[in-house]
Amino acid sequence: MSKNKTAKFFDTYAGRFDAIYGNDGSILNNVVNRLWRKSMKLRYLRTLEGCQPIEGKTILDIGCGPGHFSTALAQRGAKKVLGVDFADSMIQLAKERAEQGGVVDRCEFRTVDFHNYEFRERFDYSIVMGFMDYIANPISVIARVVSLTRSKAFFSFPEGGTLLAWQRKIRYRNRCELFLYSHKQLEDLFSVVRPHNVKVEKISRDFFVTVSVA
Repeated sequence: MSKNKTAKFFDTYAGRFDAIYGNDGSILNNVVNRLWRKSMKLRYLRTLEGCQPIEGKTILDIGCGPGHFSTALAQRGAKKVLGVDFADSMIQLAKERAEQGGVVDRCEFRTVDFHNYEFRERFDYSIVMGFMDYIANPISVIARVVSLTRSKAFFSFPEGGTLLAWQRKIRYRNRCELFLYSHKQLEDLFSVVRPHNVKVEKISRDFFVTVSVA
């Protein structure tokens, strides 16, 4: 499936995806949180923790979606956050969230294809959360992200080989391509950025990867 199909899917899915971060306190919602949202919360908290010190730093948020990471980091003191996504409806939600959060002056959001967009600067921290799930050629993305990063880059990858992974694969088969990983596959993929330090951690149903740029 093409990148255009993936972009189209997330354009139509933006509102529902944004709602995933919510919590209405119901029993059903609490069950959903335990089963599906634990990884999302963990990678969110791990990223905010990893982007320290944040005061005066610059952030590149790749596949920024509705802007949760971007807005939170700007509120914590980032000087500038650039969020990019190929789904325009996601970008519109991100702009609204930054405005509501009082950080519109420090957040910029653009509808672009990360693979082809020409960035004119490097960033202190780069965030790649929930993006690599849909990338057919991860090595080129990993290498480019690291080249744009001065301090640390953070990635998430969905784990394959589990019941939940199998169920997710079925759900997405008519939506867009989905790519799942093992710990060994990630170790091999990130060998392209040596000698930078790479740490691969298992968090719930995802892997969280930190690249410390040497």
